[in-house]
Amino acid sequence: MGKPAIYLRVIRVFFMIIILFFLFSFLTGSAQALEVANVAALPTDSSARVFTLLSPSFKQGDMIPDKYTCRGIDQNPPLTITNIPSGTKSMALTVHDPDGISGVWVHWVVFNIPPSLTLIKQGIPPGTQALNDFGNFYYCGPCPPDQKPHHYIFTLYALNAFLDTVNEGSTKDTLEKAMSGKVIAKAELTGIYQNVNWK
Repeated sequence: MGKPAIYLRVIRVFFMIIILFFLFSFLTGSAQALEVANVAALPTDSSARVFTLLSPSFKQGDMIPDKYTCRGIDQNPPLTITNIPSGTKSMALTVHDPDGISGVWVHWVVFNIPPSLTLIKQGIPPGTQALNDFGNFYYCGPCPPDQKPHHYIFTLYALNAFLDTVNEGSTKDTLEKAMSGKVIAKAELTGIYQNVNWK
């Protein structure tokens, strides 16, 4: 075989190596890009596990049934809790009406709720109850003194500590001060009530 033929074969092999190199690089890059895309498409922990407070009796923004107001049995509605954050040592729950005639009106304050609790049953306090604006140590349902719609905000707090500095004589303001720096997550559920028969 002459030298020109040998040189031609060497050149062909050289180009084949270059082509294979670029083909390998392309396929590897595509696989990595696909892997990154698949990872990005997976739901993150924060989006898949949202601390949530719901009620089987009414949905977010819906009317609260008379049953759970001063026109009914005046007991707390059942509430369900999902995706309690890890590290939660206790929970606290408040219910307030921001549309009160004199300002915010507090209907329920509960603290040191067990972190394992996922269902707050109707009429059963889930923890230690504190003082509300009615002067009572228990749930007092919606009872607006006018005919306008009132919003009732159920706020559940996941805390990284057990609150041993709060007692039954505490108020919502006292509880919020005690919870400062201890809140891991917060969940809210808002119901509406309108006293159409008010006179």
